[in-house]
Amino acid sequence: MASLSSLSDSHFVLFGLPEQFALDADALAHAYRAVQAQVHPDRFAAAGEAQKRVAMQWATRANEAYQTLRDPLKRATYLLHLRGIEVGAENNTAMEPAFLMQQMEWREAIEDAVSAKNVGALDALAADLRDDERVRLAKLGALLDSGSNQPAAEAVRQLMFVERVAAEVDSQIERLES
Repeated sequence: MASLSSLSDSHFVLFGLPEQFALDADALAHAYRAVQAQVHPDRFAAAGEAQKRVAMQWATRANEAYQTLRDPLKRATYLLHLRGIEVGAENNTAMEPAFLMQQMEWREAIEDAVSAKNVGALDALAADLRDDERVRLAKLGALLDSGSNQPAAEAVRQLMFVERVAAEVDSQIERLES
């Protein structure tokens, strides 16, 4: 494990990737497998307890880093954290008025579709939300990679909401179909 430096290195440093939002998924997966090959606890089965513990810490660290970097929203939140910006989604719910109106429209569309037991309308809403999420992720990437951290934090909070609404739609579809 000599080539790995510190458990406290950033996820990007751990995998030898540039500290930016835009990531090559294949490069990330390759880097993850390379780190796991070095630190997998099975490689240390005959080692002493201390070495086994260290290997387990590195393997856990690599898993957590990989899960964070492969998810665009988690990656964005992590990048902001590295830049000293906490998204604060729990206690910062202030959003631009247009987005608040959009939220209300989505909620009403869900309620209407559920009360009408209209799975087709929920499917259409789910597709709209996926499209909205794709557009927002592209904008978020541009904000992050240009260093516009505060607007990026707002974009992350909005995307978190979009994900929650999409999950609610999926849940309602499952409920109506069962």
